[in-house]
Amino acid sequence: MRISRGIPVAADSPLALTIGNFDGVHLGHQAMLDVLLRAARSRALVPAVMTFEPHPREFFAPDQAPTRLTSLREKLELLAGRGVARTHICRFNYAFAQITAEEFIERILVRGLGVRWLLVGDDFRFGARRAGDLVTLKQAASRFEFEVEAISSVTLDGERVSSTAVRTALAAGDLARSAKLLDRPYSISGRVVRGEGIGHKLGFPTANVQMKHNRPPLSGIFAVELVGVGDRPLRGVASLGVRPTVHAHGAPVLEVHVFDFDALIYDRHVRVDFLHKFRDEEKYADLATLTRQIALDVENAKAYFGRRDARAARA
Repeated sequence: MRISRGIPVAADSPLALTIGNFDGVHLGHQAMLDVLLRAARSRALVPAVMTFEPHPREFFAPDQAPTRLTSLREKLELLAGRGVARTHICRFNYAFAQITAEEFIERILVRGLGVRWLLVGDDFRFGARRAGDLVTLKQAASRFEFEVEAISSVTLDGERVSSTAVRTALAAGDLARSAKLLDRPYSISGRVVRGEGIGHKLGFPTANVQMKHNRPPLSGIFAVELVGVGDRPLRGVASLGVRPTVHAHGAPVLEVHVFDFDALIYDRHVRVDFLHKFRDEEKYADLATLTRQIALDVENAKAYFGRRDARAARA
């Protein structure tokens, strides 16, 4: 996938484009991308996405913005995996927020990107003060000779599929629900970095996975699979949180204890798939109590995978 930061002065090829934040690339986003790819193929256009960095709500109200489901790298990897050929990352700042709806259409969509077919959500708003909408786009489409289509929200079990719905499920520890909304297990990707070595001292060495955001949408103790080391996922138990027994005011840390594994994997880029939540974080009286709880967490995780294997064998 070709990645561009900003909008060129003049387009180099005609595009089929959709616009959005695509945080999580959930089922609703995937439906949009499927429509985009079909339209691009039938019209011999390049399928492209326009997204924003930072999220507009992070720019206008950083303290009130929702936590991200995916880092920029994770989002780009997911878009590429869905078949998107180009992604244009627009830096959302004060200057971008002041662009009028008319300028957005003519300078960005038409001249800069060469849009010939455009897909938006039926509630899409754009331009300064959110003045532009689907009607605005359709009025401009005949003048600038491009097509516009709108897509309605996708629902699952009577609920609108959205990034907010995924965050709600993750915050509640309902990983089965979040996996249905995403059509995959929720995951966090990052580089394995050196930690403080506390897990090793306690007899449970961990891979410390660097996170790009300090407000992950979930926390607690989980059964996980680690992807990116070897030919198949590695099973383990993960702790995601501030480690209250170790630090009074710590930042969130993702630590994965992989079963029966002792190789050094520092600097490897890995993905952690969250499969089942066992419990919330707790503060223990001492490290000996914490060690006993970790041993129980490991037993519970191995039992979880045993049950999952048994179900797969019966299927």
